[in-house]
Amino acid sequence: MEEQSNIEHAREPAPGRKGDWIQTYTGKQFWPIDPRAEDVDIVDIAHALSQLCRFTGHSASFYSVAEHSFATSYMVPDKDALWALLHDASEAYLLDLAKPVKMCKEMSGYRVLEDAVQAAVCEHFNIPKEMPASVKEADLRMLATEVRDVMCPPPASWGLEDVIPYTMKVQCMQPLNAKRAFLSRYAELIKKA
Repeated sequence: MEEQSNIEHAREPAPGRKGDWIQTYTGKQFWPIDPRAEDVDIVDIAHALSQLCRFTGHSASFYSVAEHSFATSYMVPDKDALWALLHDASEAYLLDLAKPVKMCKEMSGYRVLEDAVQAAVCEHFNIPKEMPASVKEADLRMLATEVRDVMCPPPASWGLEDVIPYTMKVQCMQPLNAKRAFLSRYAELIKKA
């Protein structure tokens, strides 16, 4: 019997696509290094983000990116709410990296991929490619809120002393509930559009 010397499984490249693909929750193919708007799916985004824990899992309780996005969508003007809901949608296809890792020079290639996936998301949902200022601010205030509500006392400053947390409390929804809330909010925002 021959021993297999290479345990990696090589798939045939798809014609006209770069790199390899991942299978999404709904059974689609998605090429993370060749993202296209037609491959983006709101159910895949909601499902994957509901399964991803913020803070690389170091929160006191499971707290999903879907819940973070859902909550952020209520903290901006109505015109920016869909952008806020989808501001971390690229993480459904690439993962949520801790900011100190994501921002280091060695991860510049990851940031290029993240920008490309987010651009495909923006194109799919017909939202501007540039994140609105209100979303950036709400995301930062949500971070301060989350650090207050789901993290143990910090060993050092997060640099959020001048950021005012929201008065709302993080719920730490179960993944299925976070997914349902995310999809419900999406349906509400699409209906308004």
